[in-house]
Amino acid sequence: MAYEKAIFAKNLTYQMDISKVTARDICDALNVSRATVSDWRNAKKTPRMDKIEKLAALFGCRKSDLIEQRTETGKTVQQKTETGKTIPEKTESKRKLHKYAGGIDMTERYYQPEIECASREQIRAWQSERLVQTVRRAYDNVPYYRNVMQKKGVTPDDIKSVDDLHKLPFLSKADLRDSYPYGLLAVPLSDCVRIHSTSGTTGRRVMAFYTQHDVDLWEECCARAITAAGGTKDDVVQVSYGYGLFTGGLGLHGGSHRVGSLTLPMSSGNTERQIQFMCDLGTTILCCTPSYAAYLAETIIETGARSRIKLKAGIFGAEAWSEEMRQDIQNKLGIKAYDIYGLTEISGPGVSFECSAQTGMHINEDHFIAEIIDPNTGEVLPDGEKGELVFTSITKQAFPLLRYRTRDICVLNREPCPCGRTHVKMCKPMGRSDDMLIIRGVNVFPSQIEAVLLSKGYPANYQILVSRENNSDRLEVQVEMTPEMFSDALSQMSARERELVDALKSMLGIYAVVKLVAPKSLARSEGKAVRVIDTRKLY
Repeated sequence: MAYEKAIFAKNLTYQMDISKVTARDICDALNVSRATVSDWRNAKKTPRMDKIEKLAALFGCRKSDLIEQRTETGKTVQQKTETGKTIPEKTESKRKLHKYAGGIDMTERYYQPEIECASREQIRAWQSERLVQTVRRAYDNVPYYRNVMQKKGVTPDDIKSVDDLHKLPFLSKADLRDSYPYGLLAVPLSDCVRIHSTSGTTGRRVMAFYTQHDVDLWEECCARAITAAGGTKDDVVQVSYGYGLFTGGLGLHGGSHRVGSLTLPMSSGNTERQIQFMCDLGTTILCCTPSYAAYLAETIIETGARSRIKLKAGIFGAEAWSEEMRQDIQNKLGIKAYDIYGLTEISGPGVSFECSAQTGMHINEDHFIAEIIDPNTGEVLPDGEKGELVFTSITKQAFPLLRYRTRDICVLNREPCPCGRTHVKMCKPMGRSDDMLIIRGVNVFPSQIEAVLLSKGYPANYQILVSRENNSDRLEVQVEMTPEMFSDALSQMSARERELVDALKSMLGIYAVVKLVAPKSLARSEGKAVRVIDTRKLY
């Protein structure tokens, strides 16, 4: 199934004005007979839900093949360009088709081109319609939303389009904790098929619920990311994000299935096995945190396995990473490294993703509305201004979040992208507006660590040291002992350290180095205590 045929057919189904293209243009570009074009015209008159099936039958392929993307070389004729070079006959036809097919780049890969390359007017129309529906549903079904909206004097009738989004109150992580576990659920629990969760403070986690509809849309978003990285049904996708309550593994796992790729559900860790499967099964796309990708790259080189891997791309997210780190991974693995962004509260990875231009991540605006606000005043800032990123989910059924403050600092960019996608781009997060740390893909709050220390009888004098060694995050917690503890035997102190290591791992989900230090040995401050020293160069 030729890429031109797939993209043209799928895009034509939704937006192209067929009257502006001749039958010869279509036949030349798609290498089909005039009879097929005639059949297509008839198919266009069928109900929209039937069009993809009709096109699949007409072009002799499966429906899933309409997203497959391979180029087809056309025959050369004696036609000259301004530079005097001979060009393929089909190239001219494709240029003409491209003009009327919504600006799709015929060399770029798309999972849903009619959505990813939709006009700004169409995107805005989708957002307005879905926002109105989501606000009404949240107001009617979630008492928590109804209460906060009533306190602000807002009703669903006040929300008529995206222009009214600013009227809604903000939602924060504290709201999610206050409503734990079911307070923000917008559907009956019997309609939910899955939960995901972040690590919590003092035992209270942030919980996100999913209906099957929500899972399907999430997987489609991840499929867009995989396709943008060059993924097809012929690829082998190795998912080395953690599975379980963490969203990384299952998100990219489902996206890979949607694309039709062979999916290796490796989860994280066990590096020797990761490399063995990578070599034996011919992995072409790697999905994991950037720090683990860097560690894999070093191990692959050290073990002499570099010549046996077939990687072409990597999709890395869940933690901050620099452009220098990207280049290092690309050079060592011989791949193109793509960024991906998400958060459990909204839907996990796939909220936005990088394209071939690698100049920012396209936000899936048909599912999420993005704003940038002043983190201190809440004022909405214009595009191009740096501020806190706020998301509104407009297609989720179980757990729709309205104006959720992510605390990530970034910039939005609506300039045209060379890839042909029209959805707004966000830059890599440039920092946080709160005290949350992201360590090895896990959200860590100093308050979580403090809660563990106080529960074990330690004073609130501690320091958190975060560094990056060999491209892997290292978390160390230095804790002052009480005078009584300090007089213990060395063996007792070692036992205390092991106890804290276990307790912190239970709370955070990751390993931390614990060092017990003498009473009053940590530096004091007359002002705000300096609890965290992060020496990683992330932004």
